[in-house]
Amino acid sequence: MALKELALRVPNRPGELAHVARILAEDGINVAAISVDSTGRTGHVRMIVSRPEEALGLLTAAGFTVESHELITVRLTDESGSFLRILELLSGAGVNVQSVAILVQREGAHSLVALATKDVAKARKVLERAGVLSASAEGLVTNADLIASAPSIPTQSVGLLL
Repeated sequence: MALKELALRVPNRPGELAHVARILAEDGINVAAISVDSTGRTGHVRMIVSRPEEALGLLTAAGFTVESHELITVRLTDESGSFLRILELLSGAGVNVQSVAILVQREGAHSLVALATKDVAKARKVLERAGVLSASAEGLVTNADLIASAPSIPTQSVGLLL
């Protein structure tokens, strides 16, 4: 099962992010990674959650327009320029990167980065040819695995996160 990211827009006002978090929490869906930014009246939320299909249904039923993107997981060495190499491979093949998530999980000495693109098949082929994508890297991380491997957070702190 591929790693998936959910992307949605919310009104940029107090309580909207809490509303999204409440919808997920009430159904026991954990958030493994989240990115939030806003421009004017709109907030942009990207999330990796434990059960993306269920979250998509719940958020859609609540009136949000939600997109689901398959993420490609690549291995990076911890050295300057390793991420640049990935980006140059993709841009050289005409593949546009839509989002990036640096994952907390690692594979040995390698960092794992998940990328969303419009052309997943082409990106996967380019990265596989370059030797940075493999079945083991792809199979290493799923939405459920990310939740399971996340560092434990004291229960008292959870309210501060979402």
